[in-house]
Amino acid sequence: MRIGTAISYAGGFAESVADIVELEKAGLDIVFVPEAYSFDAVSQLGYVAAKTERVQIASGIFQIYTRTPTLTAMTAAGLDFVSDGRFTLGIGASGPQVIEGFHGVKYDAPLGRTREIIDICRQVWRREKVVHSGTHYSIPLPPEQGTGLGKPLKLINHPVRERIPILLASIGPKNVALTAELAEGWEPIFFHPEKAADVWGASLAEGKAKRDPSLGELDTFVGTALAIGDDVEGMLDHLRGMLALYIGGMGARGKNFYNSLAQRYGYEAEAKLIQDLYLDGKKEEAAAAVPKELIRAISLIGPEGYVKERLAAFREAGATTLVVNPLLPGREARVAQVSKLRELVD
Repeated sequence: MRIGTAISYAGGFAESVADIVELEKAGLDIVFVPEAYSFDAVSQLGYVAAKTERVQIASGIFQIYTRTPTLTAMTAAGLDFVSDGRFTLGIGASGPQVIEGFHGVKYDAPLGRTREIIDICRQVWRREKVVHSGTHYSIPLPPEQGTGLGKPLKLINHPVRERIPILLASIGPKNVALTAELAEGWEPIFFHPEKAADVWGASLAEGKAKRDPSLGELDTFVGTALAIGDDVEGMLDHLRGMLALYIGGMGARGKNFYNSLAQRYGYEAEAKLIQDLYLDGKKEEAAAAVPKELIRAISLIGPEGYVKERLAAFREAGATTLVVNPLLPGREARVAQVSKLRELVD
């Protein structure tokens, strides 16, 4: 089981990269740089690549609507080049609030677009002349839609790898099935080991039945908060605000993927209450309504023995990479926490 972490998009980037340099020495395997409506992730990934030597770098995530498919492929190839083959392309749909509200692009057909983007990316990396005639993307652009001067082109440079690993962030049944069919990696959110099979098992099986064996086994990246110690119980409450934001505020009533996930986990009434409170502006009450048992299930917070038990549960549920958020403050504490986790994982 590998260990990863993510850099916050909210600020403190230089400090976070300094942490990564030390965490790399402690056994960190991969670092994610997110991209919301923040600074772009590409420039930051290049900086991380320059400051590190071994750790893998990944976009977590590039939104599928904000770059053309070929630019996504070019960017991935460039990041793989500057990192000497250490890049993983994480892509996902994000949500209409960001895509339409910040980028001014219609949020539609995430499944179809993702499938086509993957095909185009892999053509680019193989240095084929890119030709794609799909529902959502046509390359070259047909004459009737442009000047008629477009012609098939291939990437000028030779990529480090002709197949850069693709990771999809997905939680819906159809998205998860697509991920298991086409991607090297899967990044679910709020992964509950004891309920994962019930929620995602059928979708994973459906996708894996169509999977090309050359892709290898699906790498499952599970994000989780980390605090190992005998007096860290209070850290559970640190996650309430974030969970309330996602379950209650990331979307509208009837169109919130994370609220739906909480319901699929069996928290129907709690999810509705959290959303009602959050959308009514009662954010503190919404945070207080998040079930502690849900927080505990999706995190690694507790004494060493308990965390070791939870690691076994995550591993049994199919997690292959843990993307941890060390909660204890201070670089020395964060490095110590990852070192301890490395011991427990190994």
